[in-house]
Order: sequence, then structure tokens, then C-alpha cells
Amino acid sequence: MVDAESFKGWAGVDEKACEGKLEFQSFEVKPWDEDDVDVKILYCGICGSDASALSGEWGPVKDSVPQICGHEIVGEVIRVGEKIENGIKLGQLVGIGAQSDSCRECGDCKAHNENFCPKQTITFNQTFNRGNGKGSISRGGFAKYWRGPSRFAIPIPDGIDPAVAAPLLCGGVTVYTPLERYGAGTKAKNVGIIGVGGLGHMAILLANAMGANVTAISRSDSKQKDAEKLGARAYIATGDDVQAALKPHARSLDLIICTSNPPKFPVADYMSLIRPEGTFCFVGIAPEPLEVPTFPLITGTIAIAGSYIGSPDTIARLFKFVSEKKVEPWIQKWDMDDINKAMPAFQRGDPKYRFVLVNTDNGGKV
Repeated sequence: MVDAESFKGWAGVDEKACEGKLEFQSFEVKPWDEDDVDVKILYCGICGSDASALSGEWGPVKDSVPQICGHEIVGEVIRVGEKIENGIKLGQLVGIGAQSDSCRECGDCKAHNENFCPKQTITFNQTFNRGNGKGSISRGGFAKYWRGPSRFAIPIPDGIDPAVAAPLLCGGVTVYTPLERYGAGTKAKNVGIIGVGGLGHMAILLANAMGANVTAISRSDSKQKDAEKLGARAYIATGDDVQAALKPHARSLDLIICTSNPPKFPVADYMSLIRPEGTFCFVGIAPEPLEVPTFPLITGTIAIAGSYIGSPDTIARLFKFVSEKKVEPWIQKWDMDDINKAMPAFQRGDPKYRFVLVNTDNGGKV
């Protein structure tokens, strides 16, 4: 059992947090509910959403409400309630992703699609909406301990390196969900992945493991060798003339997953790659509205879609798949005590391709 004063973490108190200005401090944890677990954090991935929150992109960062970010959490269960879910036991390794709770009452929750719940609680900087914790603020994994509902703490199977499991909990499940939904390797034999980065490299690994023929698409040829090592069988460097670069590959793909997030994305150019009845799915966010021409959309019966994280059940399926197929994201570890060096490095684009923070004093291995 962890006393309330032991909940400490690296907090963002202003918009300079990502510049290496996170402050280590105690924080208020949600009141205990009997379906909760306390988790001793061993590893936590750094995701683009953490940087967006801590830099003020998602709203002001204030010292009056310190932000404890981090939502790719792996740790050891050290306390369980009387109404525990997922069969969790003391001492078990679990993972917590981008979502920490839901209402449990709506149709989506009852269908085990909690990620669509209109009253969901994101893992950091949101309020809980039920139980004793109602009204308290969710706290993430840039910390020593995590407390939250056991439904959203997913057991990690044997055979998965717990450090490697961390980036699967947000980035990994974000790309796995549409790959699974649209039948990568079965219905969608040929899959294109736009962007070879944090999400994109995991999408290539997973699509290849599913049996798809993967085409990696990037702006330059600088990542071609990496893409091939990850499992891509083809590579397209778009350069400055996207239309000319894509023309030889017209109608070659059944499914495209777009992981990049430029200010404006020229979806009309990329639609030429999709075969009839194919799907173009966004998981990266382009701030400016898409300009989608309806004629090729209609004549090709093409679907333009989006996809959002994954439910606890989807994360469990991802863990099972990764364990069986021996899929391992490319990670670089940082001691969590060096988070104020890791965050500026993340902002510079140094990860190749995911950073994972390690609480060595809790037993994590750098």
C-alpha cells in the first residue's frame, strides 16, 4: 500500500516544461475506489500528446494545476481493491494507456468499446466522472506510482519486454486498431504507411507481422533502410512533387494508414494510390481541414476514415499478438531522473523511434 505522500512525479507548471523545466513534486492522487489498483511505475513512454499538453498546445499550463503527463505506463501492481477487474493480482505487470476510465453505463462501454465513451477520462489532466474519485484530476506516468481503475490496467503477457510494451499502449494500439479493423494481411493485402516515425514504424512492424505487403511512404529516402529493416517491401519518397512520385504506384494499395501530421495534408494526391473499395485512414492530425474531391471518392468507392486509440480489450489483443509474433518497437531508454534532458531531445526529433523513461529506483532496467 502506498501512502498519499508517496505519489510524486515530474510536473509541467508552465509552457517551458518541454524545454527541460519539469519539476519533481508531490501531487494529489484520486481517492481510492474498490475497483482501483496502485501501480509502481517501472517504465513510461514519451508520446507526442505529452509534448502537446506540456507545451501549451492543448491549453494553458499552470502551476496551480500541475500536469503529470505520460500515458504509456508499465508497472507492478502493489495494491488491489475488492472489486478488481481483468483478473489482476498483486505483483503482476500491467500497462495503462491513454484512457484511464469511462462511465461503464453507455452502450459503447457495455459493448467493450470504452474508447468511444462520451464521458471517458484520459490518463492525464482530466477529471474522473464516477466513484469516490469523481471530480479529481487524472495523473499520468511521469511519476513513481499510478492509481486508477483496474479495467484500464491491462496484464502484460509473458514474452514481452516490459520496456518495449510501453509504447504499444498508445502509439502501438493507435495503429493496430485500424490495421485490425480493416483486415491488414487478409482483406487488405497491400498496406501503405505514411510516415516512418514513432507511430509509423510500429505500423510497419505490425502490418508486416499480420502478413500484409507493406509500402512505406516518406518525404525523403533518408528512412528507407530503416523501413526495410522494419518489414516494408516497397518505399516511396514523395519529395517536392508528390503527384509525380506517386503516379507509378497508382491503385497499388488496399489500405493506407496516415501517421504524419503536417499542417496541411494533400489527401487528393494520395487517393490515387487506393484501389477501388479501399480505405484511407488517418491517425495523425492535420490541423487544416482536408480537401477531399468527391469524384474519385465516388468512382473508386473509397472510404476516408479516422481511428482513435483502442479499448482495453483491443490492447489485450495487441499484447497477445505482439507476444506471439515477437514484434518489438524500436526504443531508446532514459532514466526518468533525466526527463529534463529527454523531453528537449524528443522535441528535436531525436527518437529512433520511441523514448521510454525508466524508474530505476523502482526496479526498471535501463
